[in-house]
Amino acid sequence: MALTVAEYQTEAVESSSADIPGVDVAPVTAWLDDNIADSEPPFTFDLIAAGGSNLTFRLADSEGRQWALRRPPVGSALATAHDMGREWRIMAALGEASDVPVPEMVAFCDDHSVNGADFYVMSFVEGLILRDQESAAAMTSEQAEIATQSLLDVQIAFHTLDLDDVGLGDLGRREDYVGRQLKRWRRQVDAAGVREVPLLIELHERLSTAKPPEKAPAALAHGDYRFDNTVLNDQWKIAAVLDWELCTTGNPIADFAWSLQYWADPGDKMSFLTDPPTLQDCFVRRDEVADRYAAQSGFDLSDLPYYAVFSWWKQACIVEGAYARRLKGMSGGMATTGDVHDIARRVDAMLDHAAEMAVGVL
Repeated sequence: MALTVAEYQTEAVESSSADIPGVDVAPVTAWLDDNIADSEPPFTFDLIAAGGSNLTFRLADSEGRQWALRRPPVGSALATAHDMGREWRIMAALGEASDVPVPEMVAFCDDHSVNGADFYVMSFVEGLILRDQESAAAMTSEQAEIATQSLLDVQIAFHTLDLDDVGLGDLGRREDYVGRQLKRWRRQVDAAGVREVPLLIELHERLSTAKPPEKAPAALAHGDYRFDNTVLNDQWKIAAVLDWELCTTGNPIADFAWSLQYWADPGDKMSFLTDPPTLQDCFVRRDEVADRYAAQSGFDLSDLPYYAVFSWWKQACIVEGAYARRLKGMSGGMATTGDVHDIARRVDAMLDHAAEMAVGVL
C-alpha cells in the first residue's frame, strides 16, 4: 500500500546541540524571545542535513512550536551567494504578491552582534522532501505524476511572473544571463586558485563563443530548482519552494535546463545527484518533462542542448569551489567526510561528461 506524505519523515537531521556551529545560543535566544511573537524559550536548534551552502536549522521553542532559522555558512564563502537580505526580500515579495508557494517570513536580523552574520526566521513547512530514491520508493505513479506536474507548474509560475508587479523589477540585469554566469563562475574558479583545470577553461571559451541569443523574456530564475529544494504536501503538490540563495533575474530556459539536469533517467552516465529520486519507476523520463515545460510555458527550447552543456560546466565550477574550500579547511559548518580529492575527481568527470554532450552542440 502506498504511503501518504504524512507517513514519511519530514527532514533528516544531522546534529542537535546547544552549541553547534552557526548559532550563538544565548544572544540568539534573547533575540528570538524579543522578535518572535508567542515564542517560549528555551529553544533548540537542529541543523538540517541538506546542502552545503546557507545553513538551515529547525528551531523549536519549549512549547513545541517550530520555525526555520537560516544563516550563511560559518567561515569565508562567496559573498554574492550568501546575501541573506536579498534572499529574505525575494521570498517575502513572492509570499505577498504571487502564487508561488514559499514559507511565511517571520523575522530578519542584521545585527551581527547577535550571531556574527545576518539571519532570518521563517515558518517551518511540514511535508516530504524528495532527496533520494528511498524517499520516493513507496510513491505510486499517480502520486509521482501529481508531484511532477506541480514541480512544472510552480517553475512556470515564477518564470512567467511580472517582476515589476511583485516588486522585484530591480533584482538584477535582464540581459545576457548566460554571459554573466560564464564570467562569474570562471572568475570564482580562478580566484580559488588551487589547481589547473584545462578542460574547464576550454569549455568556458567554447560556451562563450557559441552562446545563443535569448529566446524568452527575462524572468525570475531560482538558480537551483529541483525536488530537493521543495516540500510536498499531503496532496503531493508543492507546499513551499526553498533555498532561493542563487535567485536572480535571468533566462528562464537556462534556469529550466539546470533543473532538468537533476532529473536523472535510468542508464544515465552521470547525474547532478548521487542518488536521484527520479530513478524510481514511478517517474516519467526527462524528455517528457522537457516536452511538457515547452508546451505549457510556450518557450522555444531549441537551444536546450547548449544550456545542458552550460549547466554541467557551471556545476563543475561550483563543485570545484567546494573542493577549494575543503582544501583550505572551510567546510561552512557542514560535516566533511571522505577523501577531499574525490571532489576533484568528480569535477573532472563532470567536465568530461559536458565535453561529450558538447559534441555537435558547441
